[in-house]
Amino acid sequence: MPYEFILSERDGPVGVVTLNRPKQLNALNSAILTELADALTAHDQDDEVRAIVLAGGPEVFAAGADLKEFATKSAVDVMVDNRVALFDRLRTVSKPVIAAVSGYALGGGCELALMCDMIVASETAQFGQPEINVGLMPGAGGTQRLARSIGKYKTMEMVLTGARIDAREAERRGLVNRVVAPEQVVEEAKSLGRKLAAQPPISVKLAKQAVLKAFEMPLGEALDYERKLFCLLFGTEDGKEGVRAFVEKRKPEFRGR
Repeated sequence: MPYEFILSERDGPVGVVTLNRPKQLNALNSAILTELADALTAHDQDDEVRAIVLAGGPEVFAAGADLKEFATKSAVDVMVDNRVALFDRLRTVSKPVIAAVSGYALGGGCELALMCDMIVASETAQFGQPEINVGLMPGAGGTQRLARSIGKYKTMEMVLTGARIDAREAERRGLVNRVVAPEQVVEEAKSLGRKLAAQPPISVKLAKQAVLKAFEMPLGEALDYERKLFCLLFGTEDGKEGVRAFVEKRKPEFRGR
C-alpha cells in the first residue's frame, strides 16, 4: 500500500522500511508512527519476509518527536492520545528488526532504534535523549531500554543532561552491533538480515522472544520460559531437519514448519 511518510519494499527475504520526512528530519508524529506500525506489521505477516530493516535518512535517522504535536496538549490530552501505544505495536513484531542508523537518533528516534533487535550504525551516528532540555523526559522506553543496554550511570548522564554518544562509544558500550561507513549502513543491515533469513524462521522467532524475556523476567522464570521454547522446537519440521542434517553432515533445508 502507498504511504505518505515512509517507504516500504522487499529486497528478497528482507523487508525494508525507510522513514521519509526529510524536511522535518524524520520527526516522529502520529501519522508517521501509524504508517511505520502498519508497514512493519505487513512485513511481519508476509511469509516471504524473514527479517526487517528499519532505516532513516543518510544524515538523520530520526531527530525525535514532532514537538509541534505537543505544543498545546495538557497532561490529560497526552494520556488520552497515547502515542506510546504506537510504539507498543512495534514491540509486537515477531521477526527480527535491524535498525540502520546514520546521523542523529535523538529522543523518540533513539527510542525507536532501541526497540529494534539489532543496530547497525554509520560512523556519523549519534544517540541521545535530549528531552530534558525542553522540560520533559523520555516517554517511549528510553530510560528503561537505554539503562538495560549501557547501564545506570551513563544512562543517568544522557537522560539528565541530554548528553549524546557517538557511534564508536555506542559500539564500545554494547548499544550497537557494528559501525560502518555511512554509504554502507543500509546494505550492511540488509546483509545481516539475509543471514537471519537463512536460519529456521520459527527458531529465530522463539529465540528472539527468549532474549527479550531476559529483560522482563526474573532469572528463574526466564530460564523456565527458555526451556519450554527449546522443547517446543523439537515438534517442528525444521528442528528435526536441522538435527538430521547435522548427523548426516549436510546442509539443512529449512522451510519454516
